[in-house]
Formats: sequence, C-alpha cells, structure tokens
Amino acid sequence: MTNSLRVIGRRLLPIHVRRALVRWTCWPPVGWVRLGSLRRLRPISSQWGSERGQPIDRYYIERFLERQAGDIHGHVLEIGTDSYTRQFGGCQVHRSEVLHVAEARPPVTILGDLTRAEHIASNIFDCVILTQTLQAIYDLPAAISTVHRILKPGGVVLVTVPGISKVSRYDMDRWGYYWSFTSCSLRRLFEALFPPAAIQLEAHGNVLAATAFLYGLASQELHQRELDTVDPDYEVLITLRARKPQPPL
Repeated sequence: MTNSLRVIGRRLLPIHVRRALVRWTCWPPVGWVRLGSLRRLRPISSQWGSERGQPIDRYYIERFLERQAGDIHGHVLEIGTDSYTRQFGGCQVHRSEVLHVAEARPPVTILGDLTRAEHIASNIFDCVILTQTLQAIYDLPAAISTVHRILKPGGVVLVTVPGISKVSRYDMDRWGYYWSFTSCSLRRLFEALFPPAAIQLEAHGNVLAATAFLYGLASQELHQRELDTVDPDYEVLITLRARKPQPPL
C-alpha cells in the first residue's frame, strides 16, 4: 500500500511539493540538524584526542587486550614498544622482544621488517602483539606469513587494525600508511594461513563513536554504552585473535 501511494504521489504531485514532503517527513526535518561544535573543517584534536584523554581506538584496543591477557605469556613479541606486553602480560612474560623497522634504541631488541624477517627464528614466540601495525605495511601477505612462521605451534597473534580512521601523518611520512580494513578483508588475510576455526574476529564502533574519533574526542567524552554499542556498518576498529595450530600427531 505504501509503495503504491508513493508511485501515485510521484505521478500526480508537482516536484516542489514532493521535495517539501520529503523534507518534512524525515526526522529530524532537513535543515533542523544543529552541528554545534562539530561544524568545523579542522578536527577538535589532530592527535587522536590523546591530549584530551584516552583516544577512542585505544579504548577498544585495551579492552581487547585485557580480555586476551591470558594469551600474553612466555616469549612475547610486540611491535615498536613493549608497553602492552608489560601492561597486560606482567609476570606471565618470561622474555619480551620488541621489533622496529627503523630504530634500534631500547626497548627495541630486533631491527627488522616483518615482510623480510629471515633473521628471526621460526616457532619461537608464544604471543605476537600486533596493534595498529598492518596499515603501515604494503605487503600484507608477506608480513602475516612471517607472523605465522615465528609463532610456536599453539601460539597466538593478537591483532588490531583501523577501520574508520584518520590517516596517521607520522606513519605516512616515514614508512607509509597504506590500508584501512573491514572485518571481511582482515579475516580473508588471516584465513590464508590460519584455520578459520582458529580465528576470532570482532568489529567495534558505531556512527557516534566514529564521528567522535574523527573529530579527535576522547573516550571519556562518550558514555560507555555509546562506545560499546556495535553497528556493523561503522567499523571503527577491528580486533582479531588467531592461534597457530599444533602439528598433527
């Protein structure tokens, strides 16, 4: 019935009347939305909101790592820093390694590129923490292959990647910022080497969280419910846990 009325309306009503009806039948009506502090061409913070509090993507990252803290044990590799190894692994970690592509100063223990890391032995890490790294690597299959190779059988990689995000100018100007991800693309990349049953993937965010993140608001400026509500059409951050299978007996 509704579709029939729309067809009749399109045939009989003048175009200016149809346009007026559209404006007044959607809610809020066209022209009534007030953008307030968000009507601006520059973000409120260009540093992800870090000077205002916790960046919104870090809220999702740290909640993910907190839930997976039991995986961060034994011999652990993290990229760029050991901060999450220490924060979430603590005394469960017996040996901590940090890989960096360009800088060899502490806490970095391995200088290298994940796409060309033949100098890293195979099957040695219980856990690899790979947060906000893959977007800065062009050859993703090669990097994921390295991660798979250096994990022990039964070892776990913990991954976070950006979905809806501003570009990291720091990364772009140094080694590149190549990708934003969806849950579909990230799953396909890891299923090339890890069994689908060994992969756990979640997308986080919604239109409000995405908007706040792009403007550089901090997580403290939203309510927890606003951060935790998931709308699959607005993936701010994607998290993935993948376990390297044990060899068959």
